[in-house]
Amino acid sequence: MERSNHTVTDFILVGFTTDPVMQLVLFVLFLGVYSLTLVGNTTLMVLICNDSRLHTPMYFFIGNLSFLDFWYSSVYTPKILVTCISEDKSISFAGCVAQFFFSAGLAYSECYLLAAMAYDRYVAISKPLLYAQAMSMKLCTFLVAASYLGGFINSSIVTKKTFSFNFCSGNVIDDFFCDLLPLVKLACGQKDDYHALMYFQLASNVITPTVFILASYMFIIATIMKIRSTQSRLKAFSTCSSHLISVTLYYGSILFIYARPGSNYSMGTDKIVSTFYTVVFPMLNPMIYSLRNKDVKDALNKIFK
Repeated sequence: MERSNHTVTDFILVGFTTDPVMQLVLFVLFLGVYSLTLVGNTTLMVLICNDSRLHTPMYFFIGNLSFLDFWYSSVYTPKILVTCISEDKSISFAGCVAQFFFSAGLAYSECYLLAAMAYDRYVAISKPLLYAQAMSMKLCTFLVAASYLGGFINSSIVTKKTFSFNFCSGNVIDDFFCDLLPLVKLACGQKDDYHALMYFQLASNVITPTVFILASYMFIIATIMKIRSTQSRLKAFSTCSSHLISVTLYYGSILFIYARPGSNYSMGTDKIVSTFYTVVFPMLNPMIYSLRNKDVKDALNKIFK
């Protein structure tokens, strides 16, 4: 990427606090969360690959979600750990570009993947007898590949636009990673085109998948309500509960930060919320899809035995 005519060669990440004791506490906390994230997502991917009972479309999507979460957390957490224990809070211009590009690409891909998983749950409940034929491996692979491709194409566009600005308001980023809103505050020049692009990105990568997921669940609920047996209704709903929890946590935190009016931005609050969807959420996903899933627990018990 060709740099714009600015003098910024690196950025300073403010992080969460300047108190040495709190920095050490945060280091231990983030290290623990990151370790659980790597172990949880790796374990889930290994189980899905090795256990033939988990070779179904639903677990194919869950495995790819774990793959995304593994790398998504790795984009942020190692740098957070370094800034917590090091006096050097800087990140190079190229490093900031790379972190921004991969974080956006993985985040957008996860939005699309969660939408594809909603469609998978709709087919499983609405057409259970035709599920295997309707959700063929060819279609599942296409949906996953399209999620990655769409995510990183959009990331390329927004990254190129973001780092084409002059950063004339300094190089201090009031956050713990190179995020969109803190970088926009440092940029100067005409931002109308950029804001229009941001609204388009929000609509295409967040709002559209959200509407698709809501529509899928409207059809799912309509199908469940037609089931006469209460036990069968609960069983049908339980197959969607894990995905619904993931969607609520992930989309809720993203919409909280990026869908609010500019006058409501608070960097302190946004840091806490962004920590949730960048660091904590990738750790929770394996727990959500394993603790509530009998097949995964059986596969895990088989390994332990």
